Amino acid sequence: MTIQGWGLILVFTAILVALAKPVGMWLFALYEGRRTPLHAVLGPVERGFYKLAGVDPAAEQGWRRYAVHMLLFQIATALFTYAILRLQGVLPMNPRGFAGIGADGAFNTTISFVANTNWQWYSGEVAMSNLSQMLGLAIHNFLSAATGIAIAFAIFRGFARRETGTVGNFWADLTRVTLYLLLPLCIVYAVFLIASGVPQTFASMIDATTIEGGKQSIALGPVASQEAIKMLGTNGGGFFNANSAHPFENPTALTNLVQMLSIFVIGAGLTWTFGKAVGNSRQGWAILAAMLVLFLAGVGVTYWAEAAGNPNLHALGAMGGNMEGKEIRFGIAASALFSVVTTAASCGAVNAMHDSFTALGGMIPLFNMQLGEIVIGGVGAGIYGFLLFAILAVFVAGLMVGRTPEYVGKKIESREVKLAVLAIAIVPLCVLGFTALSAVLPAGLAGPLNKGPHGFSEILYAYSSATGNNGSAFAGLTAGTPFYNGLLGVAMWLGRFFMIVPVLAIAGSLAAKKYTPATAGSFPTTGPLWVGLLVGIILIVGGLTFLPSLALGPIADHLAMIDGQLF
Repeated sequence: MTIQGWGLILVFTAILVALAKPVGMWLFALYEGRRTPLHAVLGPVERGFYKLAGVDPAAEQGWRRYAVHMLLFQIATALFTYAILRLQGVLPMNPRGFAGIGADGAFNTTISFVANTNWQWYSGEVAMSNLSQMLGLAIHNFLSAATGIAIAFAIFRGFARRETGTVGNFWADLTRVTLYLLLPLCIVYAVFLIASGVPQTFASMIDATTIEGGKQSIALGPVASQEAIKMLGTNGGGFFNANSAHPFENPTALTNLVQMLSIFVIGAGLTWTFGKAVGNSRQGWAILAAMLVLFLAGVGVTYWAEAAGNPNLHALGAMGGNMEGKEIRFGIAASALFSVVTTAASCGAVNAMHDSFTALGGMIPLFNMQLGEIVIGGVGAGIYGFLLFAILAVFVAGLMVGRTPEYVGKKIESREVKLAVLAIAIVPLCVLGFTALSAVLPAGLAGPLNKGPHGFSEILYAYSSATGNNGSAFAGLTAGTPFYNGLLGVAMWLGRFFMIVPVLAIAGSLAAKKYTPATAGSFPTTGPLWVGLLVGIILIVGGLTFLPSLALGPIADHLAMIDGQLF
């Protein structure tokens, strides 16, 4: 570990905290439906969408109607994308003549992008046409991100409103977030990437002469536009197989820093938006503080493990940290930081190969996903997932002080606790259930390239990534098979929407409640004690649930490494 490495981590954290409030203020304007400076240009576009769709943006929806409209929209867009991928071979903008994607592959990819997971079993530059990349996939980078923020707005309204049966309008939330937040930010971001050297062209290939004098064909495409929303929307699906380790996606140290910030910035801003929505900005800062405690702890362990390197290689005379699978342009610190950022935020973009990390270095990204992607988390998904743990934490606090638990002016009763447990439970049920199934069936065991603990970790990582809607991988797993495409697709759908529906039910239940003012007997939910309780509940729930699987995988792998076994 170096001072330069820790300096990068601290500068990144400081910039993120500084951006949380201004981004949160913009999000709060969209949450309230207020006019922004962009309305002068984009207002007619917004009204045109409503007119074409026959939507009244002022018509409020109850949580059931909000959920039904959201689910029908996801199904409709999924069918659209599935058709594009299957028919890719006969559709235009396919200069390299790629064939249509097979049924199981198209199913997996469709669910992956609809669910904001962006898991990729394929190499984009040798499988997807420009049309598939732009219209089939990138469109979901916008819409799935906007959906997550819309759900966050709905639960914010649940906490903020009093004695009402509505939580907003899904179509208005989706449209406003896309038009006034994601689209303008991505335009500016894409221009920055183009200026930094990221391609943006409809050309499919360029021929280059190597240093040795040979010829090499290098894939091109509309990369910058997809890269921008890939990061800001915490999507993670890269245009190229190497993702953000590829110089055409992430060419410089500056773009690497900006990419990491863009993964976190909207999620961090939403914590401030929540505090503002419930009338107490300290509530939002408390949530962000708890998130940062978990984040910095994870970065510290990962950076330490990767900088320490492999003792077996040290014994052979190869001293230094673990550089296997890392881009030399970025090094250990930037790779460790990126890995924790992307797995804490359900992004899945990578600038290093997580499968090549040390056992403990790879365990932290795995554990981040198993917590439910709540450490900053995906755009919208992070904050609403975190609020589920806040409900559990305040319930435990209520037991300690001997009274009905309250959180930001709302009594938390059995209905909310049951729904929160239901939503949280979907992650371990899918991860552990599907991992167990894959670890005993021949089709599942055919996937890992490594045997023993690390092979188990590859399977465990895949289902943790899919259920947590992350999309990164221990790429030692051969996942592009009907077995894994099918099960991972199911895990992605369950992990996304079996959490969203209970969250909306909680929003509806809270919105109907009266406001309960804090009293001398209320448990404080803004100070260090509350932050510590939140962190403790999250670690207890995650740790107790996944410790057996971690012991079978990364921990066993680590013990084998220090015992002198290279593999």
